Amino acid sequence: MLTSPARTAVLGLGLIGGSLLRALTAAGYEVTGFDADPSTRELARKAGYRVAGSVTEAVRDAELTALAVPLPVLPRVLAELDGHAGLVTDVTSVKGPVRDLMSRHGVRRFVGGHPMAGKETSGFAASEADLFTGCAWVLCPEPDETDLGDWLRLARLCTAIGARVVPVTAAEHDTAVAQISHVPHLFAAALSARLAANPLAGALAAGSFRDGTRVAATRAELIAAMCGGNAGAVRRELRSLIETLTEWDGLLAADDPVAALIPPLHTAGELRRAWPARPGTPEKLPASLPGLLELGRAGGWVTSVDDSEVVAVRPEVETLRPEGDR
Repeated sequence: MLTSPARTAVLGLGLIGGSLLRALTAAGYEVTGFDADPSTRELARKAGYRVAGSVTEAVRDAELTALAVPLPVLPRVLAELDGHAGLVTDVTSVKGPVRDLMSRHGVRRFVGGHPMAGKETSGFAASEADLFTGCAWVLCPEPDETDLGDWLRLARLCTAIGARVVPVTAAEHDTAVAQISHVPHLFAAALSARLAANPLAGALAAGSFRDGTRVAATRAELIAAMCGGNAGAVRRELRSLIETLTEWDGLLAADDPVAALIPPLHTAGELRRAWPARPGTPEKLPASLPGLLELGRAGGWVTSVDDSEVVAVRPEVETLRPEGDR
């Protein structure tokens, strides 16, 4: 019988870790939290949660340990987990470097994870039990590395707190988040920086500027950590975006720039209007690492887990139509 880990430790009680502590407790799990900051520990205790005074105390007898600390802090935390026999996961926004760290520190049972959830605010005070409801939660099934049973146990836990689990490898995850998260943060920051040279622009800015720059309000340290930690993929995707903008700059130099811009803008608009894709009909799939990876690469996700199968949903595929057909 497949069971999810009952005793869980959450190390790091910021927005994501604090929300995980709240969500798992609400779902009936036995959870112990820890944070290196004494004031954060006290805040969590006052909120009614079990909080340990050290990493060693938090992970004692834990069947699952969730690492919710920034990437630069992970080596120090992993050193304190030496010999830990339980399943380990993380919530870091970059997966390749974390996978390498786990290998170097000899972590025997690891499934990389990343919940695509967050807010502009941070810290335990900003955490909430329903933060993960409906969010995509990446869990990485690495061929020839990941134990299928461990992946399924963790997927059951994530779906129990309302997330939909997307199975992709660490490398595939890092390329995708560079496209849809890390580069947009840099682009939003670059647009926001334009305000410094033109106060008039700030006075005239309205909805399009607000929507296009929202994530620039994220703490600089967090943006730098996630982009710097995924530097290889971010640089590739950033160069690709620059190439597209350069092509559009050339269209603006055409004899009729309006006509030249319409085709690529129409395609982009259709893609944006079709996002997010409508979910297809749920289907049951036999649980296997190759099958899970095929599902994730198709943009699909897991909604629940049984002993030997998962309930999966694939997005409906829409055909782009001429604008006049809408």
